[in-house]
Amino acid sequence: MLLRKAGIALFAVAVTCVLFINYCDLMYNCGCTWLWAGAADHCNIHNPQGRHCPWCTIGLTGSLLVWLFMVIPQVAIAFWPASWSMGKRLLLAVLAFPVAGLIPGVTLGLWHGYWN
Repeated sequence: MLLRKAGIALFAVAVTCVLFINYCDLMYNCGCTWLWAGAADHCNIHNPQGRHCPWCTIGLTGSLLVWLFMVIPQVAIAFWPASWSMGKRLLLAVLAFPVAGLIPGVTLGLWHGYWN
Protein backbone atom coordinates (compact mmCIF):
# COMPACT_ATOMS: atom_id res chain seq x y z
CA MET A 1 0.00 0.00 0.00
CA LEU A 2 2.81 2.42 0.87
CA LEU A 3 4.53 1.71 -2.43
CA ARG A 4 1.31 2.44 -4.34
CA LYS A 5 0.90 5.74 -2.50
CA ALA A 6 4.50 6.64 -3.31
CA GLY A 7 3.82 5.84 -6.96
CA ILE A 8 0.77 8.10 -6.94
CA ALA A 9 2.78 10.91 -5.35
CA LEU A 10 5.57 10.47 -7.88
CA PHE A 11 3.17 10.44 -10.82
CA ALA A 12 1.31 13.54 -9.59
CA VAL A 13 4.56 15.44 -9.00
CA ALA A 14 5.78 14.39 -12.47
CA VAL A 15 2.60 15.83 -14.01
CA THR A 16 3.27 19.09 -12.16
CA CYS A 17 6.89 19.15 -13.34
CA VAL A 18 5.85 18.71 -16.97
CA LEU A 19 2.92 21.15 -16.90
CA PHE A 20 4.20 23.78 -14.46
CA ILE A 21 5.40 26.19 -17.14
CA ASN A 22 2.27 25.69 -19.22
CA TYR A 23 0.22 26.53 -16.16
CA CYS A 24 2.25 29.73 -15.89
CA ASP A 25 1.17 30.67 -19.43
CA LEU A 26 -2.42 29.64 -18.72
CA MET A 27 -2.46 31.90 -15.67
CA TYR A 28 -0.67 34.91 -17.17
CA ASN A 29 -0.74 34.43 -20.96
CA CYS A 30 2.94 35.34 -20.79
CA GLY A 31 4.33 33.28 -23.67
CA CYS A 32 5.82 30.40 -21.70
CA THR A 33 5.40 27.06 -23.45
CA TRP A 34 6.27 23.36 -23.24
CA LEU A 35 9.65 22.61 -21.66
CA TRP A 36 10.86 20.99 -24.90
CA ALA A 37 9.58 23.86 -27.09
CA GLY A 38 11.47 26.74 -25.53
CA ALA A 39 9.99 26.92 -22.00
CA ALA A 40 10.35 30.58 -20.98
CA ASP A 41 12.24 31.67 -24.12
CA HIS A 42 9.18 33.57 -25.36
CA CYS A 43 7.98 34.75 -21.96
CA ASN A 44 7.17 38.45 -21.69
CA ILE A 45 9.87 38.67 -19.01
CA HIS A 46 12.31 39.12 -21.90
CA ASN A 47 10.50 42.20 -23.25
CA PRO A 48 12.18 45.43 -22.11
CA GLN A 49 8.82 47.15 -21.64
CA GLY A 50 5.33 46.13 -20.64
CA ARG A 51 4.14 43.74 -18.03
CA HIS A 52 6.32 40.86 -16.88
CA CYS A 53 5.25 37.38 -15.81
CA PRO A 54 5.08 37.26 -12.00
CA TRP A 55 6.47 33.71 -11.78
CA CYS A 56 9.43 34.51 -13.98
CA THR A 57 9.97 37.82 -12.18
CA ILE A 58 10.42 36.13 -8.79
CA GLY A 59 13.36 34.06 -10.04
CA LEU A 60 14.34 30.47 -9.47
CA THR A 61 13.91 30.50 -5.69
CA GLY A 62 10.47 32.08 -5.93
CA SER A 63 9.39 29.67 -8.65
CA LEU A 64 10.60 26.77 -6.52
CA LEU A 65 8.41 28.01 -3.65
CA VAL A 66 5.41 28.24 -5.99
CA TRP A 67 6.16 24.71 -7.23
CA LEU A 68 6.38 23.44 -3.65
CA PHE A 69 3.06 25.13 -2.88
CA MET A 70 1.56 22.86 -5.56
CA VAL A 71 3.52 19.68 -4.85
CA ILE A 72 3.11 19.49 -1.07
CA PRO A 73 -0.70 19.05 -1.29
CA GLN A 74 -0.21 16.38 -3.95
CA VAL A 75 2.10 14.37 -1.73
CA ALA A 76 -0.18 14.91 1.27
CA ILE A 77 -3.17 13.62 -0.69
CA ALA A 78 -1.21 10.61 -1.95
CA PHE A 79 -0.30 9.56 1.59
CA TRP A 80 -3.44 10.79 3.37
CA PRO A 81 -4.70 8.15 5.82
CA ALA A 82 -8.10 7.71 4.20
CA SER A 83 -9.77 4.65 2.75
CA TRP A 84 -9.91 6.12 -0.77
CA SER A 85 -9.49 3.91 -3.79
CA MET A 86 -6.18 4.28 -5.59
CA GLY A 87 -8.00 5.81 -8.56
CA LYS A 88 -9.64 8.47 -6.43
CA ARG A 89 -6.36 9.16 -4.62
CA LEU A 90 -4.56 9.57 -7.97
CA LEU A 91 -7.26 11.86 -9.39
CA LEU A 92 -7.27 14.08 -6.29
CA ALA A 93 -3.46 14.25 -6.21
CA VAL A 94 -3.25 15.30 -9.86
CA LEU A 95 -6.11 17.82 -9.51
CA ALA A 96 -4.40 19.35 -6.49
CA PHE A 97 -1.82 20.87 -8.87
CA PRO A 98 -4.07 23.35 -10.69
CA VAL A 99 -6.24 24.00 -7.63
CA ALA A 100 -3.31 24.72 -5.31
CA GLY A 101 -1.62 26.70 -8.10
CA LEU A 102 -4.45 29.22 -8.09
CA ILE A 103 -3.41 30.55 -4.69
CA PRO A 104 0.16 31.65 -5.50
CA GLY A 105 -0.81 32.40 -9.10
CA VAL A 106 -3.57 34.85 -8.27
CA THR A 107 -1.71 36.25 -5.25
CA LEU A 108 1.44 37.00 -7.25
CA GLY A 109 -0.55 38.34 -10.19
CA LEU A 110 -2.40 40.77 -7.95
CA TRP A 111 0.71 41.68 -5.98
CA HIS A 112 2.61 42.51 -9.19
CA GLY A 113 -0.42 44.32 -10.66
CA TYR A 114 -0.20 41.99 -13.64
CA TRP A 115 -3.84 42.26 -14.71
CA ASN A 116 -4.15 46.05 -14.24
